Amino acid sequence: MKHTSDFLVLGSGIAGLTYALKVAQHGKVVIITKENPEESNTKYAQGGIAAVWNEGDNFEKHIKDTLECGGGLCNEKVVEIVVRESTERINELIEWGTKFDKNEEGEYDLAKEGGHSEHRVLHHKDITGWEIERTLLKKVHQHKNITVLDHHFALEVITQHHLGVEVTRKTTDSECFGAYVMNNKTGSIDTYLAKTTLMATGGAGHVYLSTTNPLVATGDGIAMAYRAKITVKDMEFVQFHPTSLYNPGENPSFLVSEAVRGFGARLVNRKGEYFMKKYDSREDLAPRDIVARSIDKEMKIHGDDLVYLDCTHLDMDKFKEHFPNIYNKCVSIGIHPAKNFIPVVPAQHYTCGGVEVDENGLSSAKNLYAIGECSCTGLHGANRLASNSLLEAVVFAHRAAIHSAEAAKNTSFNVNIPEWNDEGTEAAEEMVLITQSLKEVKMMMSTYLGIVRSNIRMKRALDRLEIIYQETEALYKKTTASRELCELRNVINIAYLIIKWASMRKESVGLHFSLDYSTEPTKK
Repeated sequence: MKHTSDFLVLGSGIAGLTYALKVAQHGKVVIITKENPEESNTKYAQGGIAAVWNEGDNFEKHIKDTLECGGGLCNEKVVEIVVRESTERINELIEWGTKFDKNEEGEYDLAKEGGHSEHRVLHHKDITGWEIERTLLKKVHQHKNITVLDHHFALEVITQHHLGVEVTRKTTDSECFGAYVMNNKTGSIDTYLAKTTLMATGGAGHVYLSTTNPLVATGDGIAMAYRAKITVKDMEFVQFHPTSLYNPGENPSFLVSEAVRGFGARLVNRKGEYFMKKYDSREDLAPRDIVARSIDKEMKIHGDDLVYLDCTHLDMDKFKEHFPNIYNKCVSIGIHPAKNFIPVVPAQHYTCGGVEVDENGLSSAKNLYAIGECSCTGLHGANRLASNSLLEAVVFAHRAAIHSAEAAKNTSFNVNIPEWNDEGTEAAEEMVLITQSLKEVKMMMSTYLGIVRSNIRMKRALDRLEIIYQETEALYKKTTASRELCELRNVINIAYLIIKWASMRKESVGLHFSLDYSTEPTKK
């Protein structure tokens, strides 16, 4: 069955919802989300959203911090755009109903996180993402022009390829017409045509064994774009958050926000030694790539599987007030921050690369935009500065909305798109083939493409991935599409892109640290 809308939005995090609200005044909007609408990376964002807010701060300082954190590989023009538009976009969130914490004087309580030279992070306790998601969903559900289809899964974006036209990575006039979407409850696959399609599908955490991302984060948008011959970029830069709660068996990993270290917590090894002073003058508030590598080195030196956060010296009443979710989680597993060190370990957290877009969020394909974590705007370079991700999402949602609403005026639906064809396929007989392959990919990527890499590790990963890829594609061709099988294909595609981009980078910079190269950054 074919459906039409002016704007098709894939994803329901901060990027997709903000965009939907802004374009809804220009036409009908359909939002596709593969779980409940609130289930996104946004919901789990703890720390906050960065912006220049007080008199002691300025745009130049925030720009400088972002550039330094990005290892010399940021797009300077994009950094300036995002930072200078930050205050206006966050004021908009506040006008829509987002409640950020204030101090006793009634001023916004600004936190300081790793890599920031000033206190500039607005937050709501330690559940900032949840608060923003709550606000946006409330407005979305109230808007008559927006339809939310939950438990629906976008399988492929539709291009000229589906009309029998050859599309390659050199094609300069590629165009997107919508997407094929599966109803997860019925298994039916319908054609959703749109004048504009927006990818806001989030990250790809579940390419790794340990991640802070929710289960929906399987890199769907990036993988779809790659298969459609749309340009992707910088996939080697995978950010590992230094401090996820060490609680074996928990999936996804529980995040212990960077703001806890901004509050005064210190990293210690099993001997109780503060070790970050050995690695960086900023100590516990160094950028995430440095802190994660430092923890990794400490664990290897001592043969440990974890390090600790020492919060015992902090004002525990204020700690509970600022971090109620973290405090309660720790207590629930028998850790009392007032007297116990909190066991932590790095976990995959953010995908800095993604679908390459311009300053308006437009991809290499006409009428296809990508914003949020699935995109590569150039803001983050080799390493994302803490709390810049939510900011990037709202800034680019605004810019993409303005640009796409204008473009849609001169765009029509392509009614010649064929329906999804699954003729000759059969239902999967052995789910173990899918689940086992997924486990193998995750284990391989965690072992060979984690915080520290080498050429021999990447070669071994690529050789093993090729076998899994061939097996999976053979299964896909004869098997009726399912969410599990399609997610596996997406994870394999993302793993390949990470390995490919990591193999091309002949240096160590930011989040890509190779034992084979120096740390001197050079632009590719």
